Amino acid sequence: MSLVGRGERLQIMLTEDELAAVDNWRFERRMPSRASAIRELLRRGLAAEGFDLADKHVKSKDFGIIAKQKGKPARTDGKVD
Repeated sequence: MSLVGRGERLQIMLTEDELAAVDNWRFERRMPSRASAIRELLRRGLAAEGFDLADKHVKSKDFGIIAKQKGKPARTDGKVD
């Protein structure tokens, strides 16, 4: 993977618990930075299968890495439903 051409900045807001989850994941895997950890998580997420597509009535706040989604608790074992 080439780093040339990476110029788009993406800003996201995370809760303290979500940030702690990302940082814990990063440190467990000895990732060099939050940015590299987030890119790896995105790569894995984009390659993942077995999840439902969001319908058009779902709001951004309904998606979290810690909080409940659509009335179901978030999984803590790293697997997707």
